[in-house]
Amino acid sequence: MDHEGLNASLGALSAQQTPAPKAHTIIMDSNKVVENIYLLVIVTLVSVLQNVFFAQKVERECKNHNTRTSAFERVSCANRNCMDAYPTFLAVMWCAGLCLSQAPAAFAGIIYLVVRQKYFVGYLGQTSQSTPGYLFGKRVITFLSLMCVVGIANYLLVRFYGSDYKEYVETITQAATALLLIP
Repeated sequence: MDHEGLNASLGALSAQQTPAPKAHTIIMDSNKVVENIYLLVIVTLVSVLQNVFFAQKVERECKNHNTRTSAFERVSCANRNCMDAYPTFLAVMWCAGLCLSQAPAAFAGIIYLVVRQKYFVGYLGQTSQSTPGYLFGKRVITFLSLMCVVGIANYLLVRFYGSDYKEYVETITQAATALLLIP
């Protein structure tokens, strides 16, 4: 192949290639991603601060009293119970927010954190005072789990049947989120 033929081939090949994305396009894409998850990120950071608070309570109780006291046992047990449910909470909150709708998932996450605080403080008094927080927390986790299932089911419907019910489901979810406030 002569030089002219090679140059023509290279010119045709370079014309077929798509141009590299520009820096502002990448920034806009990352801003779009952050826009879709920022509420979930805020709730996650607040939950981390709450975990720090719980850990400081355990540390303070350990320093102030002997580790064999009932007060230390209650604080330690409350912290352990909260930490046991924490991965489940994060998983269902993020799954619900990504698969279905960010705002109701984040709102349910905030409600869960308030309930978890109520559970922790209730456990410091008498363990029977923690029961309402525990039951309410289970309701929030169940709601988030249902959001996950519905979001995944909608994705599968779109993928295999072309039917998108996301708008309807988001409307129902946003209305149902308010029902979480009923004790």
